[in-house]
Amino acid sequence: MDLKPQAGEEEFRAEVRAFLKDKLSEDIKRAPRVGNAVDRTVLTKWHKALYEQGWVAPSWPKEYGGTGWSTTQKQIFAEEAALAGAPVLMPFGLDMVGPVIFSLGSDAQKKRHLPGILNGDVWWCQGYSEPGAGSDLASLKTKAVRDGDDYVVNGQKIWTSFAHVSDWMFCLVRTDDKSKPQDGITFLLIDMKTPGITVRPLVSIDELHHLNEVFFNDVRVPVTNRIGEEGKGWTYAKFLLTHERTTIAGVPEMKFNMGILRGIAQLERDGTGQTLWHDTDFREKFAAIEVELNALEITNFRVLAESHESTGARSSILKVLGTELQQRLHTLAVEAIAYYTQPSQREGIERNSNTALVGPDYVNTIFVSYALGRAASIYGGSNEIQRNVLAKAELGL
Repeated sequence: MDLKPQAGEEEFRAEVRAFLKDKLSEDIKRAPRVGNAVDRTVLTKWHKALYEQGWVAPSWPKEYGGTGWSTTQKQIFAEEAALAGAPVLMPFGLDMVGPVIFSLGSDAQKKRHLPGILNGDVWWCQGYSEPGAGSDLASLKTKAVRDGDDYVVNGQKIWTSFAHVSDWMFCLVRTDDKSKPQDGITFLLIDMKTPGITVRPLVSIDELHHLNEVFFNDVRVPVTNRIGEEGKGWTYAKFLLTHERTTIAGVPEMKFNMGILRGIAQLERDGTGQTLWHDTDFREKFAAIEVELNALEITNFRVLAESHESTGARSSILKVLGTELQQRLHTLAVEAIAYYTQPSQREGIERNSNTALVGPDYVNTIFVSYALGRAASIYGGSNEIQRNVLAKAELGL
């Protein structure tokens, strides 16, 4: 892998910066975000701008609406967008089910679903985890029984991000409980408006509503909504999770947040009256994260440069290192704003109150992002499981 600038890359970077300057409006940049999530109206506006430019799906093949960019160009775009303050687009369609559909779906499924994912009109959620099946996903119990041209689905999913605002769900269901667990799972696409679906909110430790539990009561799903073969859902799910874990490292976003934290440290003062930036202990912690982030970026390049067939277990490296580094960065940011973490900012962040937020603008979402970030090492497959995957696939243990 050659990391030296190649011909045309600086011109491409200039083109990206010009686009961001022209299309990334202040209301999008200033929208309160928790983790990478912002209000759907704001996010859709940014999604549409990228779609009209033809840049909304850099990792998709050109035949399905992708950009045809090189690995380096994709990284340049992601870095410049993050540093400019652009929100990350909702990943469930573009980064997860979209690649499954264009790689494994039928022509009819591609025609029906890919346009809505690309233009941002259709939002997706992920129906994987259940009350008794999280990292041990193969133990899921939501059942689908074939009845003519339909599957009848009964069961429950939990921790379903943004199910309350999603139009469709990609869902793992059990269609065979007699074979070994992994062989009895099927991958379905489910319209969230289907009768029998109930979505109930789960308010998480950050005091915000983005998680849900979803109940299925005799929900009829056409067989034509099945991806690939019945009973092969586990294989398709692993393919999808490779895409999720490759993007979950969040290197560009961490670079942006490092810049924010540097600015905070140059404003906030410690007990001696000096800024945090003059505090040796704080600077050592900051520098350690920065060094590891640079190393993670190189690792990210290496994994992205591989073919998807060989990426598999190695994407778990990005998941483990990226999420744990994010958590350290969140922790240092909380230390930096000190007592400003104490007030609850939920109403102001959700724009449900006319009461001013406590403290400077830069503290508004730091604690809730820290709280949400505690789950980063769990979702997408817990980091303990990822270490087992690496031990088995890469070390032969």
